[in-house]
Amino acid sequence: MNTAADPARFDIVARIAQCVPDLRPAERDVAALILDDLAAAARASIGELAQRAGVSIASVTRFAKAVGCHDVRELKLRLAQAAAVGERFLRVAAAGAGEGDGKMRSEAPEPLATRVYDEIHAALARNHELLRQAPFAQAAAVLGAARMIYVFGMGGGSSALADEMRFRLVRLGRPVASYQDSLLQRMVASTLSPDCVVVALSVTGRVPELLDACRIARDYGAKLVALTAPASPLAALADWLVPIVASETDFIYKPSSSRYAMMMALDVLVTELALAQPEESRELLRRMKHTLDTHRGGGERQPLGD
Repeated sequence: MNTAADPARFDIVARIAQCVPDLRPAERDVAALILDDLAAAARASIGELAQRAGVSIASVTRFAKAVGCHDVRELKLRLAQAAAVGERFLRVAAAGAGEGDGKMRSEAPEPLATRVYDEIHAALARNHELLRQAPFAQAAAVLGAARMIYVFGMGGGSSALADEMRFRLVRLGRPVASYQDSLLQRMVASTLSPDCVVVALSVTGRVPELLDACRIARDYGAKLVALTAPASPLAALADWLVPIVASETDFIYKPSSSRYAMMMALDVLVTELALAQPEESRELLRRMKHTLDTHRGGGERQPLGD
């Protein structure tokens, strides 16, 4: 990993995620701990980091250097800066709303639409660099060759996006089914074979039921493409990892912005598949557009589906 390009400004969160595949197992445990709670990691001593991750102090030191920091002190400073971004905006918003300190507002509060947009934009920007290096071509190739594709997702965002991936793959003529129920996932996983592919969606990569289903699928020879956190147990199981890094703030009232990052990864993967079979994709999409326009009417630029 080249850290010399702009050593003063690199994004420590993205750097950790990029380095995960090349880290030693103990260093991956440190990465997982840090990515789970940046602020807590920034406050912890080197001994506390080692204890919480279940590794030696030497492993924490090696980890800091592996991700481009001179020492653990610099690592903690960068983590504190990364963690403070969300807190800074929250403090400004609270002051602008006149909460807590009783002071008169000096300026109008930020519109909620702007705040939601800014968090979505930050999540997409943070994941953009990771996705530029993800193995989309290889993952698309295995989807194109699969006898059957099964998409597993659980929870609010991943459940909805599992169906979204099914909708996208159907348009490209791929045999696909999506499952969100943990028992059904286990049942389906036990029927798979080496010519099948499981696409697992999980922002955290730590849902026990999903992990169990993916392990069962792997035991029966199925390939696994995971859209998930790079230092997670699910990432460790994957044949092809598309990394997703959550960037949540303390503003708990809005839905998670991380699902937009996962949708971006999903769109890139499906587009890669479409471009890998351009003639077939073009004809299938043309048929679909013709059928829909005949049914509902519509113009040339109307979206393909509602």
